[in-house]
Amino acid sequence: MKIKIIAVQLAEIIDVKRVRKAVDRTNKSYASSEFFFQVEPHKFLYMLDYGVVVFANFSKEEEIEWIAKIQEFLENPIDLRLKEKYFIEIQEGAQTLEVRNNVVVLPEMNVQALRIIMLNVAQSVALEYYEISTGRLISSTKEYILQLEHFGKIHISKKNLLKYIGQVLNVKNSIVDNLYILDDPNAVWENERLDILNKKLKSNFEILPRFKDLDYRLSIVENNLKLFTEVLNVKESSRLEWIIVLLITFEIIMSFVR
Repeated sequence: MKIKIIAVQLAEIIDVKRVRKAVDRTNKSYASSEFFFQVEPHKFLYMLDYGVVVFANFSKEEEIEWIAKIQEFLENPIDLRLKEKYFIEIQEGAQTLEVRNNVVVLPEMNVQALRIIMLNVAQSVALEYYEISTGRLISSTKEYILQLEHFGKIHISKKNLLKYIGQVLNVKNSIVDNLYILDDPNAVWENERLDILNKKLKSNFEILPRFKDLDYRLSIVENNLKLFTEVLNVKESSRLEWIIVLLITFEIIMSFVR
C-alpha cells in the first residue's frame, strides 16, 4: 500500500482552535498549535498553526474542498501556494524502516509514524516559505549595496527604510515565534523506533542545516540594515549642519544690513 502525503503552506497562521471547534471529529490532538485527525480509514489531515495543512491519501478534489473549508480560519494568506509531496510505502514483512529522498518504507501501518512523517513534511514546506522570504529581503538589500558601491550613497527615504526594517523584523519574529517547529514530537521520547524515524526524516529534509542557513541569512540582512541606518544618520547630521551654517550666515548678513 502506498500513501501520498501533500503539505501546503496556505498562510502565515491557521487559527487551529477555531478549526477544531468547527470540525467535530474523534481521534484528534488537543494541542493548541496543531490539529491531527482521521477523516476516513487511511486518510488523515494535519493542520499546524504556522500556516501549513498536510493531507494523507486525499484526492486532488478533496484537497481543494478542504482548503476552501478552512479559508476563513487563515490569517495573512500567502500568494505562494508552496507544496511538498512525499510517499509512505507499507511493505509487510520488511525488517526495518527505510527513509529515501521521496518515500518512507514502513513494515506496517502506524498512525504515530504517519503523524511524524506528516510533521516533518510540514516543517520542510514552512522552511521553504521562510527561505523564499529571506531570499527576497537579501535581493532588495543588494540593490542598496550596489548604490553605495557606485554612487557612495543610497536612494531611500528614512520612512521607507523604517518600513523595510519593519518587514525584516516581521519575518524574523515569525521564525522566532515558530521555533518550536523544530522540536521533536512527544511520541519520539517514548518509542525508539519513532525516534529513529524522526531523526532520519530530519536528516533527509535537512531541517536543521536549512534553519541555520536561514538564521545566518537573516543576520546578514540585519547587519546591512544597521549600515544603511548609519549612512542615513550621517546624511541627516550633514543636512542639519548645513542648515545651521545657513542660519548663521543669514544672521550675519541681516546684521550687516541693519
